[in-house]
Amino acid sequence: METLPESEQGTHITMATSETIPESGPVHPSGGTVYTTPYVAPAHGSVGLGERPEKFNGKDFKRWQQKMLFYLTTLNLARFLQEDAPDLGENPDRQTVAAVDAWKHSDFLCKKYILNGLDNALYNVYSPMVNAKALWESLERKYKTEDAGSKKFVVGKFLDFKMVDSKTVISQVQEF
Repeated sequence: METLPESEQGTHITMATSETIPESGPVHPSGGTVYTTPYVAPAHGSVGLGERPEKFNGKDFKRWQQKMLFYLTTLNLARFLQEDAPDLGENPDRQTVAAVDAWKHSDFLCKKYILNGLDNALYNVYSPMVNAKALWESLERKYKTEDAGSKKFVVGKFLDFKMVDSKTVISQVQEF
């Protein structure tokens, strides 16, 4: 096994988090130090731009919601869509205050990711929401009922459709 020159021994491996870890290679059974190639760790929580859902403009809410939920899940933020902020209690200690602050920060990020997934006109309407859960529930109330109403209308038209003999089948299908 080939060993590195004395001047290159003890080099550092740089990680994506800007931390440096001194290289302490394992000892090979023959007695020499084993050197590995530097490893660049992916940044925690990094998600490719291709995974970000398109902006929601008021149409196809259910599809957008599923894509946004997956996106938030990859960022480990989906739980903030269902959780309320933890209470500090009567006499909070430093650990409790730190945990509540961390929760509020993550909730803030979740809310901003959702808002950034909205069209500009919708962003202005929903930006005053206090937290991610309230924002998510408000979007659901507004757009799930609209989707359900429009689907009921289409299904109703489908069920009421009747073919007539005086028109061609193709023209009736196109009209439908």
